Amino acid sequence: MSTAPVPTLTDALAGGTVVLDGGMSNQLATAGHDLSDALWSARLLAEDPEAVTEAHLAYFEAGADVAITASYQATFEGFARRGIGREEAADLLALSVGCAREAARRARTPRRPLWVAASVGPYGAMLADGSEYRGRYGLTVSELERFHRPRMEVLAAAGPDALALETVPDTDEAKALLRAVRGLGLPAWLSYSAAGDRTRAGQPLADAFALAARVDEVIAVGVNCCTPEDADHAVALAAHVTGKPVVVYPNSGETWDAGARAWTGRPTFTAEQVTGWRESGARLIGGCCRVGPETIAAIAGALRAP
Repeated sequence: MSTAPVPTLTDALAGGTVVLDGGMSNQLATAGHDLSDALWSARLLAEDPEAVTEAHLAYFEAGADVAITASYQATFEGFARRGIGREEAADLLALSVGCAREAARRARTPRRPLWVAASVGPYGAMLADGSEYRGRYGLTVSELERFHRPRMEVLAAAGPDALALETVPDTDEAKALLRAVRGLGLPAWLSYSAAGDRTRAGQPLADAFALAARVDEVIAVGVNCCTPEDADHAVALAAHVTGKPVVVYPNSGETWDAGARAWTGRPTFTAEQVTGWRESGARLIGGCCRVGPETIAAIAGALRAP
């Protein structure tokens, strides 16, 4: 007996709303893993990949449809600083996709498609000095493209369903990523880190979103790693400017104190907000830093409610 083909992520966005996972780092930290290293969660790809698989599994079983891989901070340059050569680094990048696929295989979920998006974090994530939230690295668009393209090629070859070009702080880096994604044969979403109606580097979000409006590879545009309040404005703006489905996965609303290396404040992200985002054009909805499986379960419940 033949079975129906699994819909692509692009097909799913045309037909409804898809639930993304939450923060990889907070889930690993909750499980007792030390993420103080400059490689952050990417270190566990080398030292404990099973922990990464289990983190993905927790989100799938909470109701997520998409796992975003642990490759956000995984780069050839970052691994090289730890004495990891280029061939092994490529294997670890591919393993990030493999861990998410394995979690999807193990997931005890109602019968529904599960997808994997390979994370492509910004140049500043490799620097591990907070510049990913400022941008303006002093590099040209071409230099940034040369940095991103090789690892994007490796990630694409590992067979994810999409590329997540995420936490992008400025338009120069967005231009580089949009160049680099061409010809890889995969759809992608482009997601900025925003503050108010601006990118983290201070450019108008409307201009930033417009860069992706006519890029065929980009299936969704939006924001992540911002406050839930910033997301409220950004979702409607992205939909208006691009005409594409919107992706949104903010932080919990707490604030990171870099000096104390601790989160402060209280969460402001509620599951009730997601229905408003959906009404404004969001089709990929989840959470970023400090958003765990409980919140993802509530988001999934709100979006799937009759």
